[in-house]
Amino acid sequence: MKRPRHYWLFKSEPGSYSFDDLARDGRTHWDGVRNYQARNLLRDDVRAGDGVLFYHSNAKPMAIVGLARVVRGGYPDHTAFDPRARGYDPQSDPEQPTWFMVDIEPVGALPEPLTRERLKSVAALREMMLLQRGSRLSVQPVTAEEWSAVLKLAGVRWRAVTA
Repeated sequence: MKRPRHYWLFKSEPGSYSFDDLARDGRTHWDGVRNYQARNLLRDDVRAGDGVLFYHSNAKPMAIVGLARVVRGGYPDHTAFDPRARGYDPQSDPEQPTWFMVDIEPVGALPEPLTRERLKSVAALREMMLLQRGSRLSVQPVTAEEWSAVLKLAGVRWRAVTA
């Protein structure tokens, strides 16, 4: 039986890697996640075909700026084994990797960024993890209802941008 599509919000600081960078690159691996809860999501739950809200964090304004699609599910994050890499973890073992990553590709930029303030004004997003106090995970689950509400707010249709 085919697993239903899941939805996610991936955070990135635009100075490190922006949606424009993803659009330019055409595909990237989402590496360097060093939080166990986010790692578990990447390793166990994020799958090819899932939808991604690309969020610029530590930016003015902080906002959802684009849509992406997961094109490869979780696999070991090779940057953990490379002493020259920003995500190097000397305790990570290639035989039993600690850290995982996924690959994503851009679907499209939103017509205009959806700021936190604007998201907070939507009743259907009241429980969205992103909007909860103290929520800092760089990879967050998004419910199907939240996904639909964000797309409606942005004025885009997922099928239209994925065709």
